Amino acid sequence: MDEADRQLLRRGRVRLVSELQVAALWDALLSRGLFTPAMIEDIQHAGCGSRSDQARQLITDLETRGSQALPLFISCLEDTGQDTLASLLRTSRQSEKQHSEAIRPLDLRPGVPRPMGTEREELRVKQEPAKPTPGTLATVVLGPEGLWPAKSRPKVVRPEVPRLVDSGQLSRENANLPYVLNADPCGLCLIINNVNFSLNSGLSPRTGSNIDCEKLQRCFSSLHFMVEVEYDLTAQQMVQAFMELARQDHSALDCCVVVILSHGCEASHRQLPGAVYGTDGCSVSIEKTVNIFNGAHCPSLGGKPKLFFIQACGGEQKDPGFEVTSTSSEDRTPGDDTESDSIPFPEGPGTFDEPDAVSSLPTPSDILVSYSTFPGFVSWRETKRGSWYIETLVSVLEQWAHSEDLQTLLLRVANAVSQKKIYKQMPGCFNFLRKKLFFKT
Repeated sequence: MDEADRQLLRRGRVRLVSELQVAALWDALLSRGLFTPAMIEDIQHAGCGSRSDQARQLITDLETRGSQALPLFISCLEDTGQDTLASLLRTSRQSEKQHSEAIRPLDLRPGVPRPMGTEREELRVKQEPAKPTPGTLATVVLGPEGLWPAKSRPKVVRPEVPRLVDSGQLSRENANLPYVLNADPCGLCLIINNVNFSLNSGLSPRTGSNIDCEKLQRCFSSLHFMVEVEYDLTAQQMVQAFMELARQDHSALDCCVVVILSHGCEASHRQLPGAVYGTDGCSVSIEKTVNIFNGAHCPSLGGKPKLFFIQACGGEQKDPGFEVTSTSSEDRTPGDDTESDSIPFPEGPGTFDEPDAVSSLPTPSDILVSYSTFPGFVSWRETKRGSWYIETLVSVLEQWAHSEDLQTLLLRVANAVSQKKIYKQMPGCFNFLRKKLFFKT
C-alpha cells in the first residue's frame, strides 16, 4: 500500500472502527483475495473478539495487503451495503490523487543555449565517427561545447544548491552521541502487574510477582523515573492504560518505560513476537502495545527512547540446556517453588502471510523491547523471590547503570539468567534505538 492510501486509512481510523460492520465483510474479503481464511480468523480473535477490536485489527492489517488493498476494500464495502464509508474513502482517495497531481513540481533546470546551425553538424559528427588509427585514441565529440572555440563558448550559469549542513554533517558528527537524559524526572514508568486472573480465564495466580513489582518500583525511582503501578488489569484496561500514557505530554521528559508482568503466549506478528494476557484471559500483542507509542500516536516522544520490559512467557517449550565444559550454573535450591508464565498457543494450518502480505510498516525507531525469554519458551518465576529475569535485571541496573549503557546491561542480564537452575532461560531484545542509552543515576 502506498503512503497516500496508508495515511488516508489512518485519518479515517476512528470513524472506520466506530462504524465498520465487520461480520458482513468476511466473505467479500475472501472472495477478492484480500485475506486468507487464517488471516480472517486472526482478525476475528483480536483483543477480546469484539466488533471494535476486529475492526481495529482489520484496518491495521489492511495496510500490509499490497498496492490495491484500499480500492479492493472500498469495493467490499460497496458489496456489503456500507456505502457511506465506501463513498467517504473513495472521494477522499480521488481528491488526494488530484491534489498530488496538481502540485507536481515543474522542471526548472536551466537549458544549454545552442547556436544556429550546430544541430545538423552535430548530427553529422555523431553519424560519422572518426575511425581511430591503430595505436592512437580517437577524439569523441559529445556535444556543442566541443564545436565552439573556448573564447566564444557561451557561459552557462547554474544556480547554486544550498547545503543542508544540519541534516548530513551534523547527523554524522552526532551519530556516536548517547541519548540525552537530563530531565528530572527523567520520564514516566508504567508497571502493569497482573497477579490474579478470573476463573473463566483458566490462568493461575502469579505468586511472587508482587516481589518483582516492588523491586522495579524501587529501581526505576532511583533512576529518576516517575513510577505508576496498575494491578490486575483486563486486556481492554491494559490497552486503555497504554493509550492514556501515550496521550500524556512528554515534551519536558526524555524517556518512557513500560513494564508488563503477566502470563504470556505466542502470537502471530509482523514485527514483534508474543502477547500478554489480561486478567480476563484475553491477550494483547506486544506489537500492538509498542505501536501505541509510535510517532503517530505519541508525537511528544518522537526521537526519545521508549523502553519495554516484558516478564511473560514466549511459549510453552522448556529448555533443558546442553552440556558445556565450563559453567557457573547455580544448583537448584531445596524448597524453591519455580513456576512458569506459559500459556499454550493454539497452532493451526496456514498461519503465515502470503508473499504479498509482507509488512510495509516503517520500522519503529527509538524503541527497545526486552523479553524475559526467547520466543517460544517459558519464563521462570519463583514464588518466594520473584522471576529470574526481573530479579537479575534489577540487580544489574543497581550495580552497573551508573557506568554502562543499556545494551551492555542487557547482555549482563542475558548471561546471568542463562546460567540459572536446571531448566534454562534466555532473555533477548529487539533493539531499534539509534544511540547508546545511559540511565540518569
